[in-house]
Amino acid sequence: MSDRIIYLDHAATTPLDQQVLAAMLPYLSEQPGNPSSIHQLGRAALHAVDDAREAVALVLGCARKEIIFTGGGSESDNLAIKGAALAQRQRGKGSHIITSAIEHHAVLHAAEYLEQFGFEVTQLPVDAAGLVRPDDLRAALRPDTTLVSVMYANNEVGTVQPIAELGSICHERGVLLHTDAVQAAGMLPLDVDALNVDLMTLTAHKFYGPKGVGLLYVRHGVSLMPQINGGGQERRRRAGTENVPGIVGLAAALTMAEERRPSYVARLRGLRDRLIDGVLGRVPQSWLNGDRERRLSNNANLGFACAESESVLLLLDQEGICASSGSACSSGSLEPSHVLTAMGLSVEHATSSVRFSLGLGSSAQDIDDVVAALPALISRLREVAPCV
Repeated sequence: MSDRIIYLDHAATTPLDQQVLAAMLPYLSEQPGNPSSIHQLGRAALHAVDDAREAVALVLGCARKEIIFTGGGSESDNLAIKGAALAQRQRGKGSHIITSAIEHHAVLHAAEYLEQFGFEVTQLPVDAAGLVRPDDLRAALRPDTTLVSVMYANNEVGTVQPIAELGSICHERGVLLHTDAVQAAGMLPLDVDALNVDLMTLTAHKFYGPKGVGLLYVRHGVSLMPQINGGGQERRRRAGTENVPGIVGLAAALTMAEERRPSYVARLRGLRDRLIDGVLGRVPQSWLNGDRERRLSNNANLGFACAESESVLLLLDQEGICASSGSACSSGSLEPSHVLTAMGLSVEHATSSVRFSLGLGSSAQDIDDVVAALPALISRLREVAPCV
């Protein structure tokens, strides 16, 4: 077991930035007010939430009132899918939903949930790189289509979808577009008008903010049926006392992520390519999953023939290297990745793939150490279970 840890699982979660923690600390101790209270500590908490909403709106290019703070990405996805679809049907807009076969389970399961209430769900296929084809979306749209949900960047293979083009297609037909942009913050532009989106999901712990807090952008004029009922918080769209420290931390983290985005993306792209080229050049029968260019700059999803991903991860962990086999929300599942199988990979190849996702703390030395460790590690596994 190595004493040094090389953390390459930033797509699962990122460490809390110390500047973000510093911004949160006052609201964890000496500023305990509830934003709904009228006394001075309550007013101070409300002011902090309002400032955070303003900071988030500045990054997204939207109005403050279009931001709903939530408990995280899964809640935001559920609120977007269920809330918008139910509200749209109530207004006579139809009961057909379109999503893609490679969405996060928070989207897929929310859409499946609505089927028991009479909604019909269409899953768009993707190509071998994991891209949704705009023509497939056009063909799938129907007069009763009310909502489309396609993620901005995939959490497993990093594929970046043509969201702005998909949004234009939706709006030509008067259909709402939601995008799960959880992996995109700090990596890709988030201007909601340029992206042509009506709803967008973010969660703080993917961009060096705290866990347990997220947001949903909802374009002005889009109806939404609340999924948590109680008080009148968040303009009556999401009940519950606001997580003031979390909200402050989210806003601080998002502001910092957007400010450093150009240099961050460029640096990680270089490290990512160093990892991909090094592994493909040194490990026989290895491959890259997803598009080489149209992918997040921190994502390298690599496959190794005759080496099960679980075994690879266990041996990497013994070397102090933290990676994953896909979505952290699906860890422990014995099923192959639905993302990789939707892209056309066999079950064998899908269960032999490992995701390395880089972040602020990643260095060239980290990458070189991983590239150096993998050939012997994979060879060891293949000796136990030879390729046939």
